[in-house]
Amino acid sequence: MDRRKRFLAIGLIGLGILLIFGKWLSFITIVALVIIAYGIYKIRNGEEVRTGYTLLAVGGGLILLEHFMLVVAILMISLGFYYAKIRKTQSDGNYTQRQNITSSIHWDLDPWSLRNTSMWHIFGELDIDLSLAIVEDSSNVLMFQGIVGDIDLVVPEDYGVEIEAFVMFGQIEFEPNRETGMLNKLYWKSPNYDNRDQKVKIIISYVVGDVDIRLT
Repeated sequence: MDRRKRFLAIGLIGLGILLIFGKWLSFITIVALVIIAYGIYKIRNGEEVRTGYTLLAVGGGLILLEHFMLVVAILMISLGFYYAKIRKTQSDGNYTQRQNITSSIHWDLDPWSLRNTSMWHIFGELDIDLSLAIVEDSSNVLMFQGIVGDIDLVVPEDYGVEIEAFVMFGQIEFEPNRETGMLNKLYWKSPNYDNRDQKVKIIISYVVGDVDIRLT
């Protein structure tokens, strides 16, 4: 996509936001939306991605100061979806559950125990390498949800893997494809999934996110 089309796309997104949230507009809100739009542009461009997320955080902080109740409503909706998903995917009650404002997970450095896990956070950075996992059960569910997330996931081909990923704003990269912009969705199931000895279902859902999934 050339530069003119990128700015057109961002402009249309901004116009849509103005139409939806027009009655809440103020000078600070407009500045925040411009900062967020520029952050999305940085992420879409694939360069200075961390700068893009910093801009999103700054813009989000300004909106939080200006529209506290709206932000609280978004958090409540996100948590509601999270708990509903837990009831559906972790119905046996045997799972680890975490809710945090921020999460920084580095399961790509040392061996770690793979068990049913559900996490929700406002800001999350997760680096996960399933080849380092110590499997405790033949079938597991990993669920990661929140507001802003930066996810790097490495999946070995000898696993049976089912992936559901959704990002409202941001990008999902799954070799060799990349989806950027709004309402990005991915569903993938490894070949011969049902015949694999070790199975894991991974559910990822964020309002703003950068998801990178690699097969090894």
